[in-house]
Amino acid sequence: MRRALACAVLLAAAGPACASAQVFLVQNSGWMEPFYTDPASPFKPLVAALVGAATAPGDLLVLAAFNQSQPGAPSPRALLSVRAGAATREQVGAALAPLALARKGGALADTDLGEAVGAAITSAMGGKPGLVWLVTNNRNSPNNDQATARRNREFYELIHQGGAITKALAFALRMPVQGAHYHANGLMVYAFAIGEQGARELDALLASGRIAQVITEPPARLKPLDRDTVRLVPFRVANAPGVAFSMAQNGMLRADVDAQARSPAAQVAWRLENTIYPYTIASAVLSARSRVGAEDRPIALASGVVRALAPGQSMPLASTMQLPVGQLPGAWSAKAIASAGSAYVLPGVIELHLSGQRLALSQAFRQRMQALFPGDPLPDIFTPPAQVAASDARLPLEVRVNYGVAPLVALIGVGLVVAGALGAGALAFARPRKALVTVEDELRTLHARAGTTQPIFDKAGNRVAQLKTTLFGHQLIDLREGAQVRLGR
Repeated sequence: MRRALACAVLLAAAGPACASAQVFLVQNSGWMEPFYTDPASPFKPLVAALVGAATAPGDLLVLAAFNQSQPGAPSPRALLSVRAGAATREQVGAALAPLALARKGGALADTDLGEAVGAAITSAMGGKPGLVWLVTNNRNSPNNDQATARRNREFYELIHQGGAITKALAFALRMPVQGAHYHANGLMVYAFAIGEQGARELDALLASGRIAQVITEPPARLKPLDRDTVRLVPFRVANAPGVAFSMAQNGMLRADVDAQARSPAAQVAWRLENTIYPYTIASAVLSARSRVGAEDRPIALASGVVRALAPGQSMPLASTMQLPVGQLPGAWSAKAIASAGSAYVLPGVIELHLSGQRLALSQAFRQRMQALFPGDPLPDIFTPPAQVAASDARLPLEVRVNYGVAPLVALIGVGLVVAGALGAGALAFARPRKALVTVEDELRTLHARAGTTQPIFDKAGNRVAQLKTTLFGHQLIDLREGAQVRLGR
């Protein structure tokens, strides 16, 4: 118990801004006998490889063995509590090496999957986000209860009704082992994401491919079953001159629109793919919308019904999609000129809604489970909850317009002409101008800049007028009565 509490202290002290936290629960009850006693068992090396692949340097990890808690014999029991690093795999291997089947009261210990997961979430992780991994043979039988179907159903309800678990996956692995008392064909590895941050971490971990290097089987999704059940992939666009669709590596759909295109709609042919392994979408009603910029438009679908779509399979889906050309700036607008040489982007999303959704466990998965866990009623617990009758899928969308540099070049040219004219005007304004003024039959030559006014004096030194100079010439002002002053000779 002290070691289990030490794990809780380690994770609680990490704080919300610390590295990811992961708990790995390894079953060592009596039902696991062949995995521990078969000399050729790959069980422990698999666990060490899994921990090494799932954790990154700096992650907080807890490795614990579990069975069923009894007075004086708590479960789970911590085996290792460290930060992940270069030697993680070796540390896990060393901690697992002495691990043996647990005995309680002389008999081999029983199993309580729900107790182990609950303890990991509340005690070891202290309610903080992260990942919980459970390695088990799926024999969930507290107090040697033989009603494994009911016990598995309770475990499944814990997954679906537990608010802390935001995402749950199950990897069914083939691992034939022979012990003195039991024979087993397979092993199950569960991954539970705790909190929304945990779900993002699990998605990123799967996308990195590190888990696939250890476990090559695809994960079966247990939760959520109400979103991202399908994927849209465009493969043909018609009736939209100047519009091209493509898929980015991050899964975003891009619509590249020519700056002159003004077609009101595009005929898009999609492939609708079932991404919710291991479930077949027995039936569902489809509807779709596009939300781009300030526009929210329905997408007209040629067929609004999905039937018997197996996991990993796709069906054609034709649609008419309105393009937000009214929101695209004109070629001479400030936005277009600012985007010259690059793309002006309108972000958006395509939303697909499946209502009246009925999911059924695929026959291929049922057969695989029966082969891995013969006689185990486990496949029945994969029955989707009754409340999962709808799901949503979102496809990020970018509408991109590439504006040429011609308007920008023209604008620069106009600016240069205007600047030149202003410069010439400034030079003309600043250049002194010569003026001939006759005062009492005496011809004088004066120099004055545009915008200035200077006095004119007679021979006796009296001011008799002023010379005003503009861009357009000279003018005598404030003439003294009787003064003999004139412009020119």
